[in-house]
Amino acid sequence: MKYTFTNQSLGKFCLLFTTILCISIPSFSQQNKAKLVGSIQEKTSGNPLGFASVALYTQSDSLVAGGISEESGKFSIDVPFGEYYALIEFMGFDPFKTETLTFSRESNRIDLGNIQLETSAENLDEVVVQGEKTLMELSLDKRIFNVGKDLANAGGTATDILMNLPSVAVDPEGNVRLRGSSNVRILIDGKPSGLVSFKGSSGLRQLQANMVERVEVITNPSARYEAEGMAGVINIILKKDNQQGFNGSFEVIGGTPLNLGFSANLNYRHKRINWFINYGFARRYQPNVNEIYQEVYEDGNTMILKQNNEGELRGWNNNIRGGLDYYFNEQSILTLSYLWRRTNGRRITNIRYEDYLNSLDNFLGYSLRKQDEKEKEPNSEIAATYKRTFAEKGHELTAAFTYLNYWENSDQLFTEYSFNPSGEPVAGGSSVQTSLNDEYENQYLLQLDYVKPFAKEGKFETGLRTSFREMKNDFIVSQENESGEFEPLPGLDNIFLYNENILAAYGIVGNKTGNWSYQAGLRAEHTDVETILEETNEKNPRKYTNLFPSAHMTYNISEENAFQLSYSRRVRRPVYNDLSPYVTFSDQRNFFSGNPDLNPEYTDAFELGHIKYFEKGTLFSTAYFRNTTDKIERIRTVDEEGKSVTLPYNLTGEQSFGLEFSADYRPKPWWKLDLNLNFFHADINGSNIQTDYKAKTTSFLARQTSRFTLEGGWDLQLRANYDAKQKTAQGIRKGIFFLDISASKVIMQDRGRLILTANDIFNSRRNRYITEGYNFYTEGNSQFVRRQINLTFSYRLKP
Repeated sequence: MKYTFTNQSLGKFCLLFTTILCISIPSFSQQNKAKLVGSIQEKTSGNPLGFASVALYTQSDSLVAGGISEESGKFSIDVPFGEYYALIEFMGFDPFKTETLTFSRESNRIDLGNIQLETSAENLDEVVVQGEKTLMELSLDKRIFNVGKDLANAGGTATDILMNLPSVAVDPEGNVRLRGSSNVRILIDGKPSGLVSFKGSSGLRQLQANMVERVEVITNPSARYEAEGMAGVINIILKKDNQQGFNGSFEVIGGTPLNLGFSANLNYRHKRINWFINYGFARRYQPNVNEIYQEVYEDGNTMILKQNNEGELRGWNNNIRGGLDYYFNEQSILTLSYLWRRTNGRRITNIRYEDYLNSLDNFLGYSLRKQDEKEKEPNSEIAATYKRTFAEKGHELTAAFTYLNYWENSDQLFTEYSFNPSGEPVAGGSSVQTSLNDEYENQYLLQLDYVKPFAKEGKFETGLRTSFREMKNDFIVSQENESGEFEPLPGLDNIFLYNENILAAYGIVGNKTGNWSYQAGLRAEHTDVETILEETNEKNPRKYTNLFPSAHMTYNISEENAFQLSYSRRVRRPVYNDLSPYVTFSDQRNFFSGNPDLNPEYTDAFELGHIKYFEKGTLFSTAYFRNTTDKIERIRTVDEEGKSVTLPYNLTGEQSFGLEFSADYRPKPWWKLDLNLNFFHADINGSNIQTDYKAKTTSFLARQTSRFTLEGGWDLQLRANYDAKQKTAQGIRKGIFFLDISASKVIMQDRGRLILTANDIFNSRRNRYITEGYNFYTEGNSQFVRRQINLTFSYRLKP
């Protein structure tokens, strides 16, 4: 069955979503015969705390009644007869729990008097590793990293945050890898977002780090998550406060190379409505260099190319995200949000090609090519989420609808001139070309999640998800003829359409018995993808249905010692960027494109983890194994003229296993150490493409951070990173080492902070590689992110 998304379909989904909201809004019982009254105050000042939550539970922790306090701090709640305890909570304060309260006909009104709450640090759910917010938190199927106090993130982007996390590596081109694999799913607030873009992780460079609250790294996701992403899921949670009154923080950035930025996170909560807004602006200058040495073997001769690129990207971007939480009551919340992002950039690249025959002593001449590109990227996102909590603790329903819209316009001009060995122009060796490329995306998501507890510790989860995606790439490459007119180049004038419909359902059952916690789940996904080349009427439909089981188990030997065992099946679907036949034309000798004939890649992943708590630190270790079939990897081919084309292909597969260690240790109260080591071995089989495209590689990632808390509000942080050499199906990627240093000073009565960061202080973060084929040898050395020095000032409205 083919699912085509139309305006009528959108109307049906909006109607369904509205219906869910209407039937889920709770009604209030009028049969309660007793009342609980009182007043809530702040202990230190005696000021009333309005809109604090008051909830009554049975002795088995089932919620029976609740409400919120008035602006004066007073509250009055209807309560059915019975024995309960009351729990009073307000963000930023320690909760207050009463003794057992008995309501009956004889005692139908209980006055708790003035309840005074004490301020405290905010506690997050599922915290296992205690301490300051930079420490790792561990739950049954994910690790959580709070990024607020990591000095290296100041003035940076979301890409910089990921680069500083255990298990995660970001190469100099901005591609994200998790445990050595680039096939990782990146979400924003638990769902796909325009902040990532359909081009992968490139959009994260436009997201200011100050807008991020925490990051969840899920290396072996349960059936709750979509099956996309062989290596796992990285979920970026944006900041959103909901404290009463007006709250906010600001950040101003200045750096070299040019990095000017401003960001603000604001919220205002009054009674039942919490307004929030995040804004970020950045203007950047990014210089880059790229060197290529290539030999091509043809008819007994060796053609040699020495290529040097020098380029720059100048641009600015705006991000704004705003919305509101509407509290029907504390058990019923509707969240509406809107995101808008606009990026403008200009990229100029100068390329010099030098050609030799058989040796560098036989110079044939050179060519100069210039790329001048103007790029615009506006995109937006509309989201609505409704969450309904029922009387029983842990019993809840969540419904979410998201609409994503993305557009990118690229207007490029290329000029090229050829010269002989003596530097004289070659007759007919000049050309002028243009490349116009418009890319569009519309995506609609609807998701329902339901959780129902059972027995004492059990929990059942189920959900549905629909995803409808329409993408269009209108491209044309033209060249100026002798009469000065531009004519389209053959094969480079077309319209590529990508339509993707995914329907999914899942179920999970979990429970706890003694020291054992476990959950098992199954996810079913039906995929309907069709690609169309309009001008040539080429269609390529794909339909397949898959089951994705998952299982997680934890055994707590003691409070300080626990094991985890997990399994999940994952998929990597070829998406727009993998399938689009549009050829990048900025480099006349090196072309990159997609492959419309690509098939999905499947992975079975197993993990065994152990966590051990010590008096001064924590050690988390994991052994993992992944078996991948139809592995997707980009393969480079070079023709007899020395022109290369890089396309993604399906290899036979890959088997990999590894050991990972994450530890934190505090040898002194003022000195904290963090260490992450990931050792892995991979056996890659690409013999279906070429017989010798096989590789066995053993490699590792290492990251060590030292943080010193000094007198006078000073902090100092040092971080060393090493990504060791790794073999690929066609060659090797050489090792990368870089060092970051940061310092900060608290000012303005703890409300402000000045942070100086120097990332990659030795300017050593370069991508170096060797690629080989039956008729060529290529060696490359590029740097797209240079040493960056930033000075950041941050300020909080409330201490």
